[in-house]
Amino acid sequence: MSFFSNFQTDKCPGPISGNPLGGLNEKVCIQAQRVFDACIKQSQSDGIVLNITDPVPANPTYPLTFISARSTTSAGVVTAFQVDRLPDRAGCARVQATVDIPVEVVYTDANGVEGKATSTVTVSEDVILFVPQPSVMPYEVQSVVSAVSPEGTFNASDNTFTVDLCITVILKIIISVDLLVPSYGYCLIPPAQEYTREVCAGFFELPLYPQGNTDCGCNGCNK
Repeated sequence: MSFFSNFQTDKCPGPISGNPLGGLNEKVCIQAQRVFDACIKQSQSDGIVLNITDPVPANPTYPLTFISARSTTSAGVVTAFQVDRLPDRAGCARVQATVDIPVEVVYTDANGVEGKATSTVTVSEDVILFVPQPSVMPYEVQSVVSAVSPEGTFNASDNTFTVDLCITVILKIIISVDLLVPSYGYCLIPPAQEYTREVCAGFFELPLYPQGNTDCGCNGCNK
């Protein structure tokens, strides 16, 4: 069993039925990241040059043939950011950020051996977000990213790839806080259900003997 697999209890995640206030029994303090504001930007960037490092297997035979490229994590690295508050928009600011996206490139070498290497895509963001006023606990600019390239070409002159990338970047203004929330109590963790491959299940569901012809209305085999 699991939370969403045949586990019948109201002490687990899922839809609320009935009065949502029923079952609330305390206020609890949890450690969480509060998101003050966020925005998403999706774009297609053509002609991005990827400098590859750490090929696996090592020392591939050039030239290489591009297969695909994809980000290896959803956490982008904000290497630099600048916040300029907007005097005509209370609480809002212009946020400029540089975000690095780790990427894995898959290819085949001249001998037909498939390999992979790492690279980094750098994007610049210039957006308007709500930014809280200064406090003892500072805010952070955090990024959630995705990058994928279905096509690209190898540059034999400098052993790089030129690709077209589909890029998604979510920028968030966050602070780690102690948050007071109403609680239904602790979750009940269900016992695990072991996976078994029941290859005979369909066969065992068949009847032991075939059904007779007593109900066919054809008077047996008599003519």
